[in-house]
Amino acid sequence: MEIYRELTRGPLQVNPRKRKAIYERLAADNPYPTTELNFSSSFQLLIAVVLSAQSTDVSVNKATRKLFRVAATPKDILALGEDGLKHHIRTIGLFNSKAKNIHRACAILMEQHGGEVPQDRKALEALPGVGRKTANVILNTAFGQPTIAVDTHIFRISNRIGLAPGKNVDEVEQKLLGVTPKEFKLNAHHWLILHGRYVCKARRPNCSECIILDLCEYKDKLL
Repeated sequence: MEIYRELTRGPLQVNPRKRKAIYERLAADNPYPTTELNFSSSFQLLIAVVLSAQSTDVSVNKATRKLFRVAATPKDILALGEDGLKHHIRTIGLFNSKAKNIHRACAILMEQHGGEVPQDRKALEALPGVGRKTANVILNTAFGQPTIAVDTHIFRISNRIGLAPGKNVDEVEQKLLGVTPKEFKLNAHHWLILHGRYVCKARRPNCSECIILDLCEYKDKLL
C-alpha cells in the first residue's frame, strides 16, 4: 500500500546532476559492495539466490552453510536427492517447491551445460526457479555483467526518492539501466538494495542516517 500511495502521489524524478551525486555518495560510502548471501562459486550463488525468494539472506546463509558442506555442485545435489535437499533447507519458506526446482535445475545443468552455470540470460531463465531478477543477480554478481536486478527494496526507493519511477519492476529496471551512469551500473544493484534494506526502509525510512537526504525527492522525509 505504501508503494501504491507513493506512486499515485507522483514522485519527482531527480535530475542527472543529482542522480550522479547519489551514486557518487553511495560509492564513496561503500566502494566494493556485494551480496550478503554467502557463496564460493557461481553455482552456490545460484542456489542461494533461488532460496532467497521470500526469505531473508540470514536464513538462507544458515541453511547453505550446512548444505554446501555436503553438496556444493549440481552433481552433489542430484546425489543428495530431492528429499535430502529438503532436509537441509526445511527452515526456509517454500522449501518444498524450492527443492523441486533446484533438483530439476541441477539435472539441466548436468545434461545441457556440463555442470556449469551458463552466462547467458536465456539459458539461465530456462532453469526452474530462475526468473529475470535471479538471472540478473547471477549475471551481475557471478559474471560481472552490468545488470540491475530490481527487488522490492530497489522498486520502493527508485520510486520514493525519484531515482527511476516506474509502475512495475520491469519498468523500473529499464529506467535504471537507461539513467544510471555507465561507471556505476555494475554496482548499482548492490548499493540500492543495501540502501533500501538498512536506511530507506519500507515503513519508516531512517532519513536522519541517510547520506543522500539532500538529493532525495521524497515528499515525506522524516527530519
